[in-house]
Amino acid sequence: MKLEEVLLQRSGNKCELCGSATVLKLYEVQPQDTRSEDNCIMICAKCEAQVEKKEELDGNHWKILSETMWSEVPGVQVVAWRMLNRLRNESWAADNLDLLYLDEEKLTWAKATGDHESDGTVDLHKDAYGVVLHSDDTVVLTKSLDVKGSTLNAKLGTVVRNIRLVENNTEQIEGRIEGQVIVILTKYVRKQNN
Repeated sequence: MKLEEVLLQRSGNKCELCGSATVLKLYEVQPQDTRSEDNCIMICAKCEAQVEKKEELDGNHWKILSETMWSEVPGVQVVAWRMLNRLRNESWAADNLDLLYLDEEKLTWAKATGDHESDGTVDLHKDAYGVVLHSDDTVVLTKSLDVKGSTLNAKLGTVVRNIRLVENNTEQIEGRIEGQVIVILTKYVRKQNN
């Protein structure tokens, strides 16, 4: 039996973190050397996006951790501990974190990513109006821009399709203007509604 089938059976076809019965995905709880039933869990897209910091944390979504943190699955316990730490400014999360016991091995695993040291804020690429940007979005320039090292002048209102997010810098995106790939500051773009 494939690992994914085993995990789906174990989870009862529900997200092991929030109990959602929507489309599930096998999630590898990092760090790990090899995939196993203990270090992989089945989660929904909403949980994955928030665990991976690709979406703002929704405290109400995670209140179910007060129940699921008691799972016997080590991967669920570790992710629950990490998420409770990120939400520790909310009283219910701090209370549950005080109750959740992890043995030394699981606690070391949970701390290995350093995720527990950050708060619940998520740095996302946002346009000039605070709208979240994603790869392949289309944006419009809100200011005329001179491109450094080039004679190119990107005019106000220029449409840039299929942008790419610059990793580790939420203030920059890459886009193609007049056949040239340039870096654009997010504060000078507006997401175009398709």
